[in-house]
Amino acid sequence: MDVYLPIANLSVNGLWIVALGALTGILSGLFGVGGGFLTTPLLIFYGIPPTVAAASASTQVTGASVTGVLAHGGRGGVDYRMGMVMVAGGIVGSGFGALLFRFLRSIGQIDVVISALYVILLGTIGMLMAREAVQTLRGTGSSQAARRRHHPIIASLPMRWRFYRSGLYISPIAPLVVGVAVGVLTMLMGVGGGFILVPAMLYILGMSANVVVGTSLYNILFVTMATTLMHSLTTKAVDIVLVFLLLVGSVTGAQIGSQIAVKAKPEILRLILAAIVLLVAFRMFLGLFYQPDEIYTLYPL
Repeated sequence: MDVYLPIANLSVNGLWIVALGALTGILSGLFGVGGGFLTTPLLIFYGIPPTVAAASASTQVTGASVTGVLAHGGRGGVDYRMGMVMVAGGIVGSGFGALLFRFLRSIGQIDVVISALYVILLGTIGMLMAREAVQTLRGTGSSQAARRRHHPIIASLPMRWRFYRSGLYISPIAPLVVGVAVGVLTMLMGVGGGFILVPAMLYILGMSANVVVGTSLYNILFVTMATTLMHSLTTKAVDIVLVFLLLVGSVTGAQIGSQIAVKAKPEILRLILAAIVLLVAFRMFLGLFYQPDEIYTLYPL
């Protein structure tokens, strides 16, 4: 079933895009990530221009995060105060990201920067996740995990607030900076930021594990809404047909993922996610050195 994408200016197999959206939804339900960190590279592999892939993926992540936030919020798994601070930082970061996106696009380097960022971030996070999952399975990482606290630099920052749901008494500057960084990356890469946000909340801020996933999805929801607006007004790279196809699959996939998450061991899931992340990073690394079939590609202004 071929479907024409007006912004990407090409025809795609609609069922394949729906299946890709379903995979994203399953990952969202399983791990509390938006799934954009896999959606964007896979769309690029399929032949979608990187600018359109990044802009459309961030829009799709918005829809995929809504059901997750409602589910976690219903059982008290969202720290709304922490989430609002991060969202404020994320909106500021998306503004900076929009300016950076336009600059890189004007000098013709945005495609290379998107691919390089994916290789660096996915490779680093994939290796850290794999190492921790293996340590936990061997029984060597549990005692270390139990002693986790926020980073010493976080403890030294002024103007402390109490975040009751997270069990923290820290400065709001730290989550604000994390939010800004996620906002910039969301704008540039089309990711929700969950694959960066969840480790940052656990290992840097020291948040309680039972509110990390819900608060991450809360932040992803509002930051991707802001970046979608920024993309629509500045880059005009959001392909609504592509977004719709991805959303059809992701809504169904999120329900499947949440059911699997209840029954599966978290350590095994983390190891599987790490393997997927590393495979995508390796494929994108190779793509940086391949010579394309068509060296010059013309896009309409």
